[in-house]
Amino acid sequence: MDKKKITNMEVKKKNRNEVFRYICKHGTVSNPDISYNLKMSLPTATQITKELIEKGLVEENGELESTGGRRAKALSAVVNIKLAVGLDITKNHITLVLTNIIGKILKWERIYQPYVSEDAYYGNVSERLEHFLDEGDVDRSKVLGVGISFPGIMDLDRELITYSHILGVEAVPFSAVSRFFPYPCIFLNDANAGAYAEGFHEKGTESFFYLSLSNTVGGAFFSKKELMQGKNFRCGEVGHMTVAADGDTCYCGKKGCLDAYCAAGRLSGITDGKLEQFFNLLDQGEADAVRIWDYYTDYLAMAVNNIHMVLDCDIILGGYVGSYMGTHLQDIWNKVAERNTFGEKNSYVRGCNYKVAAAALGAALKMIESFVSRI
Repeated sequence: MDKKKITNMEVKKKNRNEVFRYICKHGTVSNPDISYNLKMSLPTATQITKELIEKGLVEENGELESTGGRRAKALSAVVNIKLAVGLDITKNHITLVLTNIIGKILKWERIYQPYVSEDAYYGNVSERLEHFLDEGDVDRSKVLGVGISFPGIMDLDRELITYSHILGVEAVPFSAVSRFFPYPCIFLNDANAGAYAEGFHEKGTESFFYLSLSNTVGGAFFSKKELMQGKNFRCGEVGHMTVAADGDTCYCGKKGCLDAYCAAGRLSGITDGKLEQFFNLLDQGEADAVRIWDYYTDYLAMAVNNIHMVLDCDIILGGYVGSYMGTHLQDIWNKVAERNTFGEKNSYVRGCNYKVAAAALGAALKMIESFVSRI
């Protein structure tokens, strides 16, 4: 009897989650819409939306236009009832994002803040976060928490940043960071966070690989609305995939890693670190920029083809380089197509949807999802 009761409660909770997600994704809907698209009875849909209205998560906004019968009540999410903050920590900067329950960016900021593994650093970041919220006149009671994106391996079972080559730290407990923030915190690897931002609004159960091309190269595999973590939480670490035997030295100390060839610095090195300026030169056909881009895309195309051969899914190019790529995405597809064994005609290489603050947004969205899953 108890088992049956627990099962029924779990089913009701799952249905509430699905209904609320559907309303958040589709804006203004009706109970008949929900019933038809989620394949549940109209009385069940109506009862769930009533419960969500009572919780203050959903509201009625008049009636929809008639399609031949009685006009249905228009329902929509109370989008700003809860908010989440995303914090992306990198070697030289922090990025802050504020998002609402439907994943809309309300405010974001990138701040120069070189990383130092000291309490003072985290204390300063916490102060900057509070200033960020003050500027947005944010009601702290609405803040669900902070999603923290970190360039390192996250052991979610042990709640530990096992190591980050780029920041020079290892075996850092989540609690050693979260204790500086007066909000619940969750942690994601930076590439995983970027992938989660891309996947949050994806339709259906599409799978894709997110290739993050920033100051370091990372990746993440997103499938069936979930991040694939791997046995040791290292799934997607393609930045350390070998693309040249005994090649250039990577920051990890090994030779020939993809990161050594496709980190953003390979391009911005000729423009004093300004990636946008590099792409401006490339657009103008400047000789050095064209030469470097050709070299860069040789290795990037090799990596993209390798990933596709293993996973047979679309590849989304994100990070700093992915954000600026624009029409030059075709250059990469042309080289990938030449390598592709199966002669696929349709491009499976896509540009990212989020050009700024993707990792911070993804971390914030993970906090939003944690809340929604408990409704």
